[in-house]
Amino acid sequence: MADIRTTIAGIELRNPTMLASGILGQTGLSLLRIINEGGAGAVVTKSIGMEPREGHGSPCALELDNGLLNAMGLPNPGIDAFEPEMKIALKGDAPIIASIFADDWGKFVNLATRMEEFGANAIELNLSCPHATGYGLEMGSDPVIVHQIVAEVKNAIKIPVFAKLSPTVPDIGKIALAVQEAGGDAIVAINTIKAMKIEPELGMPVLKNKVGGLSGPAIKPAGVRAVYEIAGKVEIPIIGVGGINTGLDALEYFMAGASAVQIGSGVHYRGIDVFGKVNQEISEFMDRKNYSKLNDIIGIARRP
Repeated sequence: MADIRTTIAGIELRNPTMLASGILGQTGLSLLRIINEGGAGAVVTKSIGMEPREGHGSPCALELDNGLLNAMGLPNPGIDAFEPEMKIALKGDAPIIASIFADDWGKFVNLATRMEEFGANAIELNLSCPHATGYGLEMGSDPVIVHQIVAEVKNAIKIPVFAKLSPTVPDIGKIALAVQEAGGDAIVAINTIKAMKIEPELGMPVLKNKVGGLSGPAIKPAGVRAVYEIAGKVEIPIIGVGGINTGLDALEYFMAGASAVQIGSGVHYRGIDVFGKVNQEISEFMDRKNYSKLNDIIGIARRP
């Protein structure tokens, strides 16, 4: 059987699938369940900030024909209250990647330092949330700001630092290069795409926040394109995200240059065992095509 193990910034994964941060409202218990029952190779926490945050009002999420649209608004209990959740999640046998968000580099450093103390295996900087004013995309679209945040966090902690980027920028490769030059250990691409839904009968936006982030099958081509472009700019690992429901979806990301993938909305579509299903489908494809290890296909679509 094909070897689907992979390594990201020195972190060894038993398989290349991770739970993505975002709309699932992860608690320590749900993260542990996804590790133990779902079989994910790693899990990413919900994005945690300095203070408790309720997020946007309802309706804040809806299912579309080709994806999910949400404007959760980064609800979270705050860093002080998250330590017990981390302790529960760390009982599993897979790495825990702590997602954090802030509105300046000093707060990012504070959050990253706390998460390292809690036992996180890596930090994921949320530099790309499309529906929370003052956070995410507004910072992550400027390579100078991205460079400063990544550099300051890297100087403050010893564990790897990943940066999650948005496709809604003129040149995602330029932003990724800023991450690498600042010492970042990996790129996560992509976050949800800024979008909205209007109800014709009412003549008004459906979401309370009006604008949200689109995830699911509709954004997979954008995610694959982003990974392909980033792979041509940087040498650090890439983690592909967006619309991954099947092994074939994941394979597109690997062939574009990703070394691992994150699955979020796929849990909604296929259940918590989506990770095991995707891994099985990857293995079956590789066996059929006589690929012995994951590295045999990473970036194959970029080769001459």
